[in-house]
Amino acid sequence: MQLKNNKRLKLIDLFSGAGGLTLGFTKVFGRNIEAVWANDFDKAAAATYTANFGSCTSDDIVETLKRTRAPKADVVIGGPPCQGFSLLNKNKKADPRKQLWRPFIEVVLQSGAEVFVMENVPQLKDSPEHKAIIKLAEEHGFETATELLRASDYGVPQRRYRCFIIGCTFVHPETVFPPKKTHYNPSNSLVRSLFRTNGDYVDNPKPWRTVRDAISDLPDPEGTEIREEVPPFDLHFGRTPTPMSMKRYRAIPKEGMNRFDLQKRALELTPACWIRKETGGTDLFGRLWWDRPAFTIRTEFFKPEKGRYLHPSKHRPITHREAARLQTFPDSFKFCGTKIEIARQIGNAVPPMLAAKVAECVRELFRIRDKNVSGR
Repeated sequence: MQLKNNKRLKLIDLFSGAGGLTLGFTKVFGRNIEAVWANDFDKAAAATYTANFGSCTSDDIVETLKRTRAPKADVVIGGPPCQGFSLLNKNKKADPRKQLWRPFIEVVLQSGAEVFVMENVPQLKDSPEHKAIIKLAEEHGFETATELLRASDYGVPQRRYRCFIIGCTFVHPETVFPPKKTHYNPSNSLVRSLFRTNGDYVDNPKPWRTVRDAISDLPDPEGTEIREEVPPFDLHFGRTPTPMSMKRYRAIPKEGMNRFDLQKRALELTPACWIRKETGGTDLFGRLWWDRPAFTIRTEFFKPEKGRYLHPSKHRPITHREAARLQTFPDSFKFCGTKIEIARQIGNAVPPMLAAKVAECVRELFRIRDKNVSGR
C-alpha cells in the first residue's frame, strides 16, 4: 500500500499480548506502519512483543494514563482482557476486567487516531458493555461496525470465533468490513452453492485449512522443556504423562473421540466427576481430527482434560509449537517466558492470519480517505 505523501501510519497496540494483532497489521502494511506504543500488563507477553516488534511496556494502563498522555497515532488496536465476558467466568457481573475498554477508548481519543480496532470474545457483542463502547465512540465522532468472525473462514486451521469492533471517523467501516471470507467449510454443500450469490466470499475461495495442513510435517516431540534449537523444534517438546493418563489416551485411539467415549470404553479409567457430569463438555479429553480445523486453542492446551487438545493419532496432547501453528504464528516468531507463560500467550492471541484480514479492511479505509482527500 502506498499511503498519501508516503506517510507511515502510526500504530498503538494496547493489551497487546504477544502481538498477534500487530503481526497481522505488519504483514499487510509492511514498512508503511510503525508501532509507536504497545502495552501489556503480562511481563512475559511484553517481552515477546519487544523481541518481535520493538519496545512494549508492561505498566498498569490505568495508572499510566494518570501520569502521561498517549502518543499521536493513526490507528489503535487491541484486545482488553476478555475473561470478564467469557463463558468460563462464573463471576461475570462483578468482574472489573469488563471495564478495561475504557482506557482503550481514552487512548484512542488522546492519540487522535482516526481508526480503532477492538477485539474480544463473542460474548461482548450482546453485552451492556458493547452498547456503552458504541455509544461513547459515536459521541466522539466514530462510526462503528461490529462483527463476529470465525477464524477458519480466513485461512486459520481453527474454528475460533472473535468479536471485532472497528471505529472510523471519516467513512463508515461497513463500507469495507467485515472482510470477505477466503475459505469455506468443504462439508457444507449449501455454502458452496452460494459463493457467487451472497457476496460473503472472495472469488474462488479455498477449503478450510486443517490440523493436517498445520502440523503433520512435525516429527515426534523431544524432551519436556524449551529447547535451544532452531524453530520449530525449540517449542516442540512433550510432557511426562502419568501411567493413568497413558491408559486413558490409549483407550480413545481414534480421532474425534472424547470423554464420553472413554466412559463407554473404559469406565474404570474415567474420573468420577466426568461420570457424574452427564451433559456438556463434549470436547473435554477429546482428540483432534486430522482433516478438520482445530477447536479453539486456549491457554491450557497442554492439558487434555481442559478441551479437545489430544493429537489426532499420537497418545499425547499437542505441543506448544503445534498450538502456535494452529494459531498461525510463523515458526520464526520468538516467544519469551516459561512454558506456562508462552502457552498463555499462544492461547490468548488473535490468530495473526485473522488479524491480517481485519488489517486489510483498515488499509482500505485509509485508501478511501486518501482518495477522497486527493479528489477534492
